[in-house]
Amino acid sequence: MNYTQTLDYLFGRLPIYQRIGAAAYKADIGNIVTATKYLDNPHTQFKSIHIAGTNGKGSTSHMIASILQESGIKVGLYTSPHLKDFRERIKINGEMIAQKQVVTFVKENLIFFEKMELSFFEFTVAMAFDYFAKQKVDIAIIETGLGGRLDSTNIINPELSIITNISLDHTNLLGNTIEKIAVEKAGIIKNETPVIIGRRQKETTSIFKNIAKEKNANLIYASTQKCYASDLKGEYQKENINTVITAIKQLQKQGWAITEDDIEHGLLKTVANTQLLGRWQTLSSNPQIICDTAHNEDGIKEITKQLSNLKYEQLHIVFGTVNDKNLDTILPYLPKNAKYYFCNANILRAMKAEDLKQKADKHQLKGRIFPSVKEALKCAKVNANPKDLIFVGGSTFVVAEVV
Repeated sequence: MNYTQTLDYLFGRLPIYQRIGAAAYKADIGNIVTATKYLDNPHTQFKSIHIAGTNGKGSTSHMIASILQESGIKVGLYTSPHLKDFRERIKINGEMIAQKQVVTFVKENLIFFEKMELSFFEFTVAMAFDYFAKQKVDIAIIETGLGGRLDSTNIINPELSIITNISLDHTNLLGNTIEKIAVEKAGIIKNETPVIIGRRQKETTSIFKNIAKEKNANLIYASTQKCYASDLKGEYQKENINTVITAIKQLQKQGWAITEDDIEHGLLKTVANTQLLGRWQTLSSNPQIICDTAHNEDGIKEITKQLSNLKYEQLHIVFGTVNDKNLDTILPYLPKNAKYYFCNANILRAMKAEDLKQKADKHQLKGRIFPSVKEALKCAKVNANPKDLIFVGGSTFVVAEVV
């Protein structure tokens, strides 16, 4: 198989939650345990940091990776989903895994993994762990895919665990309350391993406290730090930066040689060092076009707040989402004075633009229907004046088609 054929195999033959939804979710981690044992347990051959949470996992992961890179550490980074290229999921010091290595890994392990009916995510996690071990990284930043307790990444024994925040998302799988979701995310708390909590929330305080006590894990809440600048824009990044700095200070206590200059330079060079995309990213000016991957209630609240702080004559919003999203918790927060361009991303799980518009009408959000993200953005550009603002969002998959 060549690289294209290998990706077709991974995306088409194996189930993937991001494409088909709940049918691809497995409520156990037995497969990844068997798969990594077959690979000689690569996840035990490098140090790691484990990150879970509803929002901010990606930004937090990339900022920490950038800071560690600045300190001269060889850093693996595993995140999901990707926006443009599958290989975004697996990087070392900002460099994506080579196409040849993806092909070789799949080819060498296909027969055994196929017998196990390994899911897309399990296959990818196994690939990342194997790659990081063979490349002898000093440490790997590992982001959970979904939840925590039953996530395929949850076989590592990290130096540090981080839970960014908890809000309602994937409620059909993780639970329909903050408390239930917190229990799932808290599944990454390990015995005698410090855990950083990014946001203090009354619904989760006792849950994290009790589980940390049970695990004899030092529970540390992120504290407000001095004003650090980052190349990741958006007011919501302030919370993520506080989480990052709290985590870095803990790593320093554990003996990692990270200087204040490393922190400052790492935050300012996050995009350059890690190639992160889609976080309050400016795509063009005149008119200004901004995209962001926020896709749940908490994330949309932050985006709306950010939009309200900008100056423009007319706001245009290219918006699409997935079909299992509870829009009644999201749509009320979107600005009613914007012109909407409802669309669906090119995935099976996308909500039809017609259905999206029907739901949006109930919340006084007015706009037109488009068969694709590309056509919606094209129309927004035609309609927008140089002093207008176009925002693209609602789903990671919508953003993936414009960055």
